[in-house]
Amino acid sequence: MREIVEDIRETVKDGKLYVAFSGGKDSSLVAILAKMALGEERVELVTVDWGPYTYEKSRKIVRSFAEKYGLKHTFIPSNGLQEKVWRYGPSCNACTRDVKTRLVKEYAGGCLVASGANASDSWGKTGLKVFDGVYSPLYRVGKAEINAMIDHLGIEVRKIGESAGREGCKLKHLLKMLINPNYHGRAVSVANEILLNVLEKHGFAPELANVKIIGPLSRNIALVNVKPFPPEEIVEEIVEKLSEEKTIDEVVVVDGPMRLFVLANPAIYRNEESRKWIKEGRLQPEFAFPIEVEWKESRNNRLRTFQVIDFRKE
Repeated sequence: MREIVEDIRETVKDGKLYVAFSGGKDSSLVAILAKMALGEERVELVTVDWGPYTYEKSRKIVRSFAEKYGLKHTFIPSNGLQEKVWRYGPSCNACTRDVKTRLVKEYAGGCLVASGANASDSWGKTGLKVFDGVYSPLYRVGKAEINAMIDHLGIEVRKIGESAGREGCKLKHLLKMLINPNYHGRAVSVANEILLNVLEKHGFAPELANVKIIGPLSRNIALVNVKPFPPEEIVEEIVEKLSEEKTIDEVVVVDGPMRLFVLANPAIYRNEESRKWIKEGRLQPEFAFPIEVEWKESRNNRLRTFQVIDFRKE
């Protein structure tokens, strides 16, 4: 930990450091280490506000963190840029690279931007500490070490309630192209807010809670994932409230193994490793029960990634 603090001092020198801040473990640790290295006056937390795709609870969490630790914090609007990325299919990496990182770098005005990228993710595997204005102090540090440092420093990291692991914006739960923000976008935004509100109302704290929006472009199917499975009265209330939302055409509670039918861009469809990563790295961790995937090559040349078009309970 001392080495990281010293590295931050040497890397930033006399400048100011802007931390791309989500409120999760990685960026929270970077924020505190930066404060230790540079002092609070030379550190600013910057959060991209995804508009309707940001959980309201997330906004409260990042504000609370900044106030508690005496750090300046700024929200910057995404201006709907993430919707342009999602028009071509789900892609969290493209959204992070082309929207989040770009906007924070523009705000930083030439100063370094610190990210929470670490040895457990794709950035860390590149072995790059600084690249194109982005500095990753944790690039050699794995999740176990990050958790140990957080515990040692007594950093409070509050959860949205979406996942016991990595949490993010609601848009990642839209598993198809976002052609109509008022239909596809609204469905995923409203559905996931409803789910967390109902669970919180009943004092039910899950390991996993999300509503995946799948189906053809003309039909929004809401797949409700909650783990552990909640009591029947909570399930009934979730289904009732989701069914009232006009942009949701069907509500299905994931209560056992499922088979997903997925259209994939030809480059993904023909690459076994890509298909494996989407199933095991992208989809399965966010489903409450085991899934199988049946793939089909897409003929839609606008689809750059994948789209879950249907399901079947096994």
